[in-house]
Amino acid sequence: MSGTSGLRVIPAWRHGQERLYVCRTDGRNLAWYDREAARVNLLSDDRRDDVLEALAPFLTGQVTVGPPPLPTSAELARLSLHPDDDLAPNRPGEALLVALDRDPGPAHRLRADPRRQALTAEQTVGEALDRMDAAGWHALHSVPLPGGDRVHHLLIGPGGLFAVHTLYARKQRVRIADPMVTPGRREPRPLLRRVRADAARASHALTAEVRPVLAVVQPSAVTFTLRPPEVRVLTDADLGALARLGGVLKPADVETLHAMARDRGVWAGL
Repeated sequence: MSGTSGLRVIPAWRHGQERLYVCRTDGRNLAWYDREAARVNLLSDDRRDDVLEALAPFLTGQVTVGPPPLPTSAELARLSLHPDDDLAPNRPGEALLVALDRDPGPAHRLRADPRRQALTAEQTVGEALDRMDAAGWHALHSVPLPGGDRVHHLLIGPGGLFAVHTLYARKQRVRIADPMVTPGRREPRPLLRRVRADAARASHALTAEVRPVLAVVQPSAVTFTLRPPEVRVLTDADLGALARLGGVLKPADVETLHAMARDRGVWAGL
């Protein structure tokens, strides 16, 4: 059902328990109500009043309202990952490396294999994100999603969580008219929808706010008809700006979320 705030309340089962999710019209989750725990979990405090208005018909008794509680150290200790389930060893572009190894394509072709260009982009961005480790950040690469999709890079650190999608655009002018992205002379495509969707799915899996980032690799220029709301658009040379963000997560929370995110099983139930 939809309320006057434009938000929708959608019931769903997760981990054997019923939850009422509060979603925007584009499907992105803002919060969920756990009846058993009598708690409203907010992924972001920005629309707290709207969320409570949408949930008002369903709330009974006293409820706690706040950010989702993180797993305890005891719960994390039970997560003994099999090597096949641990995403931490994934290299930047892991999925593309596997695909190219299985099917390298013809030795001679008139145009460059777009998979190799995409791999170059993911490796460039992945290396830049990995360098943030010294500043208390963790990066996971090629995070698999059901249906064959994946988050190119997931960055977790003091400034929060970011789902980073890469775009190869060497020496090309990239034009952005939300949601369309046009690199050089190629056809425009609604790439920002995919970038937002990846972040929304990551938020759902980790029960924490994940913000979307489009990383444009080696463009000659990036121009905007209007800067897209919520999506950060950065070139590979500007990714260091993320490392300077802080004040969102404590070091213990960063480690907890990283431990959750590296578990393949966390993503399998989306």
